Amino acid sequence: MLNARDILETITMIQDEHLDVRTITMGISLLDCCHSDVDVMCQRVYDKITRYAKDLVSTGEQIEKEFGIPIINKRISVTPAAMILASCEDKDAVKLAKTLEKAAVACGVNFLGGFSALVQKGFGPGDRELIEAIPEALSVTDHICSSVNIGSTKTGINMDAVAMMGHVVRKSAELTADRDCIGPAKLVVFCNAPEDNPFMAGAFHGAGEPDCVINVGVSGPGVVRAALAKAGDCDLTEVADIIKKTAFKITRMGQLVASEASRRLGVPFGIVDLSLAPTPAIGDSVAHILEEMGLEACGCHGTTAALALLNDAVKKGGVMASSHVGGLSGAFIPVTEDAGMIDAARSGALTLNKLEAMTAVCSVGLDMINIPGDTPAEVISAIIADEAAIGMVNSKTTAVRVIPAIGKGVGEELSFGGLLGSGPVMPLSTYSPAKFIARGGRIPAPMQSLKN
Repeated sequence: MLNARDILETITMIQDEHLDVRTITMGISLLDCCHSDVDVMCQRVYDKITRYAKDLVSTGEQIEKEFGIPIINKRISVTPAAMILASCEDKDAVKLAKTLEKAAVACGVNFLGGFSALVQKGFGPGDRELIEAIPEALSVTDHICSSVNIGSTKTGINMDAVAMMGHVVRKSAELTADRDCIGPAKLVVFCNAPEDNPFMAGAFHGAGEPDCVINVGVSGPGVVRAALAKAGDCDLTEVADIIKKTAFKITRMGQLVASEASRRLGVPFGIVDLSLAPTPAIGDSVAHILEEMGLEACGCHGTTAALALLNDAVKKGGVMASSHVGGLSGAFIPVTEDAGMIDAARSGALTLNKLEAMTAVCSVGLDMINIPGDTPAEVISAIIADEAAIGMVNSKTTAVRVIPAIGKGVGEELSFGGLLGSGPVMPLSTYSPAKFIARGGRIPAPMQSLKN
């Protein structure tokens, strides 16, 4: 039973500690929209999205008002666009992107994800066309997010796709250079991409999902930090326990919102994603949690160990609070979206090498990192390959979302606004991996792939 103390504690979390539901994401299958004529297919896509999601935003706003819980974003994820594009004789991926943008605007959502391709084992019909169209698609739309899965523990890494994505990321930055290179901020390259992830830019609606589903992503780094600050100088066993208890409370709120949204929209409840998703706001930072544990600055020696503790405790606390857990579920470390990470990157405490080590124990990977504008495509591909290898070998999701800052060098800044934040351009190794990337082929799957 809830008592007055629990209610007051939740109010404090919302008012003072940045507790919120980061996103309600409606997943919509577009598999039944396939048609050989691209115009017919686009019309079917628009009609289905607007039919299912027409009340998504208004329902989210009603829940916010009634329960007093901030819901920051309302989003849509759809079947990977390359799958439905495969049925078209004229594979006009940009036309499809513009249709998805039109549908997103009509529904009033913040983002629509699923301009995606799954090429971990090779290219199917429509995959190359979609990947080649990503830079233009992201430059002519505002709400569309794109992702490409280039590897998995079961299949290994498609290095031909990795080589392509280096050029795609770079071109996306060049086409949006007049807008602080916002294009690649809406593009993520995955290994082991989950099919039920509610967070952008990596959300898509997997082929094994229902026709329509509601997934919810929670947040709350500020709440975890506040709980640790109140605890004072306790040992790490107690730190882990505090994080678990706090994650439970945060996730219960997510479960409530997910159940309500599911009931009111008449759509099945999918999962709650337990991830601690930071924002650029002061007091809402994963880096500050790590510093509260005793690190002088995020990025110093000990950061990876502290993050491993945090990630594990979040999962253990959250999993008891929801009937279905999925997505990424853990701690995010997006540099430009986290006030503490931004400060650490500016001071030099946090380096790309340290971030790479941290990705071995957290939810995602190298996320929202600004890199020099003259970075060659092959270096971007190599960064993707490194992250994919970590994900593949450790049977976890890893991803890369880097933004080449066209015309800018180390120490200069890019600013994206909103949840995407801002941050400094971080240095990279200047030695070339071009010959390695040019080899192509596949990196074979590790022994873990034979678990059956």
